[in-house]
Amino acid sequence: MNRDYPLEKVRNFGIIAHIDAGKTTTSERILYYTGMTHKIGEVHEGDTVTDWMEQERERGITITAAAVTCFWNPTYMAGAKNADGAPDVSKKVRFNIIDTPGHIDFTVEVKRSLRVLDGAVVVFDGVAGVEPQSETNWRYADEGNVPRLCFINKMDRMGASFEFSYKSILERLSKKAVRFQIPIGLEGDHAGVIDLMKMKAYYFEGEMGSQVVEKDIPAELAEDAKKYRAEMIEKIVEHDDAAMNAYLEGKEPATEELKKITRKAVIENKMFPVFTGSALKNIGVQLVLDAVVDYLPSPLDIPPVEGINPNTGEEVVRHASDSEPFCALAFKLQNDPFVGALTFFRVYSGTIEAGTYIYNARTGKKERLGRIVRLQADKREEVAKVFAGEIAAAVGLKDARTSDTFCDENNPITLEAIKFMDPVVSLRIEPKTKADQEKMGMALRKLTIEDPTFHVSSNPETGETIIAGVGELQLEIMVDRMKREFGVEANTGEPQVAYRETILGTAEAENKYIKQTGGKGQYGHVRITLKHMELWPEGEKMPKNIKRYDDFEFINSIKGGVIPNEFIPAVEKGVHEAMDRGIVAGYPMVNVSCELTFGSYHDVDSSEIAYKIAASQAFQDAAKRAKPVILEPIMKLEVVCPEKYIGDVNGSIASKRGMIEGQNPKGQNISIIAKVPLAEMFGYTTQLRSMTSGQGSAMMEFDHYEVVPANVAEEIKEKRK
Repeated sequence: MNRDYPLEKVRNFGIIAHIDAGKTTTSERILYYTGMTHKIGEVHEGDTVTDWMEQERERGITITAAAVTCFWNPTYMAGAKNADGAPDVSKKVRFNIIDTPGHIDFTVEVKRSLRVLDGAVVVFDGVAGVEPQSETNWRYADEGNVPRLCFINKMDRMGASFEFSYKSILERLSKKAVRFQIPIGLEGDHAGVIDLMKMKAYYFEGEMGSQVVEKDIPAELAEDAKKYRAEMIEKIVEHDDAAMNAYLEGKEPATEELKKITRKAVIENKMFPVFTGSALKNIGVQLVLDAVVDYLPSPLDIPPVEGINPNTGEEVVRHASDSEPFCALAFKLQNDPFVGALTFFRVYSGTIEAGTYIYNARTGKKERLGRIVRLQADKREEVAKVFAGEIAAAVGLKDARTSDTFCDENNPITLEAIKFMDPVVSLRIEPKTKADQEKMGMALRKLTIEDPTFHVSSNPETGETIIAGVGELQLEIMVDRMKREFGVEANTGEPQVAYRETILGTAEAENKYIKQTGGKGQYGHVRITLKHMELWPEGEKMPKNIKRYDDFEFINSIKGGVIPNEFIPAVEKGVHEAMDRGIVAGYPMVNVSCELTFGSYHDVDSSEIAYKIAASQAFQDAAKRAKPVILEPIMKLEVVCPEKYIGDVNGSIASKRGMIEGQNPKGQNISIIAKVPLAEMFGYTTQLRSMTSGQGSAMMEFDHYEVVPANVAEEIKEKRK
């Protein structure tokens, strides 16, 4: 079975934005214009394709990333005929699209989607411009070197300003953004767009704006169009010496040449073209799809994926080719009510067929791949085979996890895992009835597999079950899903802050664990030095005796075999497990560097458990003397409100131990940026509404951990007693 679409005609891209910028509305237009749907769903009516979960439709927000596949014939090919008179579809391109959430609590969906996508369309609200989650998503795209196009949406809204939004992209995201279009009219007068590449005006007529009509530029906008086109060309030719020299000599490159240079610059992340329109009013979306074809990369245009051979530790690469060994990354797991467990994966090289076996590099085991489906949000299309560059989902894999690498058993490879943020909010949860107890355990297991930022633990002292996540809304949705999808009724406590502990000083401790019983005894002896773990200098190679994790560093400085090598991992494990319960108030410890400097062993009595206990006791002794402190999560807060309420809002932030970092005009309102401890922010949205007569809104995301003030630390310790 051969592939039905050449790789150069495939585009894997995501639609990303701040909440309420219009991502899902844009996705609905894309599905309609590409012929995948025959009716446009609207978010406010709760009938969209990509927002298919009940919770999404009720709240009018995107919670889970939805994957869709569709096909697009660029508008500039409309009406083109082959030699035999049939419609020319030679330029038709397959789109694999992921519509991602905009709310910060579900940012995990954006991060893991961008990990496997080749490009992105970043949507902005034409009134608000760049918003907090726009910056977070842009940062994720930067981390993954994902090429981007910008779409300034909502030009029909009251207060819309293309210039303000474009300027906010330049100032807050990247100087490499270049306008490729300008709007025709704003707010109620928004009628179309001017394409600066073709120097034509475009209007969108007929049913749902499906007819793209090309006209001359309105006279009143002709001067602006000339000025901005000259700016655009200057920015484009900067990326090609020959074109630059010709342009300086007065020769303007042809449109096709400009497009070619732009494509190369976009793929190399040296340019971000900016388009505009109104998805809700059906203006401009088709031209963005043309730009996806013209400028975003196919799987052939991106660098080959790099990984490690798990057997040898050597670096290996895989190119986007069906003939290379199979290699794919599992980036998302989802519990489907109809087919069970779905594992979304992106194929980087090779092919895989339904009914064959898939090898998991993490587990070192094979699992039968019964069925493969291509998804249209919540609908499934079964396929027999998937090829390099495609995105699909496996049905019913029992041992798959997010970030697992699937590969050829004879040519193993492990791809870099996706890194996720740690939880900062927790809740106590208990089943309402005995019958709910068993179901709750199963439901929580499935939900933690789906979402790597959702953690479940139990309090060893009280036996309570604790759920933790990155925000209150995420936990609220999880509890709601337990009720609807798994039939579990549960009671929850008040939200709690996920504090951490660390050490600021240095201390040494030595411990001998000796236990004599009637038979064989126990003997473990270690000396360790603890200090705060610092960032590793960029570019410096790490010595082989140092093992680094996200929250812990272990240095083995044992000389002359005073502790046999087989017991060293037990020492490391004893220290790492001791970090789970901190010294000050029992919170998990982070950013600790532990150096094993000395010890001894007994030929008969030494054992792994003895060294583990000795290391754990030595850690507790040293940590108490190494200036232990409590850390609290600090959130980046943006409050948007009318100017007359600024004094009250600033006062409320200051009363919550917040630090105001700046104020910026945002349309008719003022945006206040601040850093505030999460512990002070529960229920803040309600307070803000009351303070601003319902006209203020707040957006919060985790920024960093910081040492809590001494008086607050005492209060935390008292509560933990």
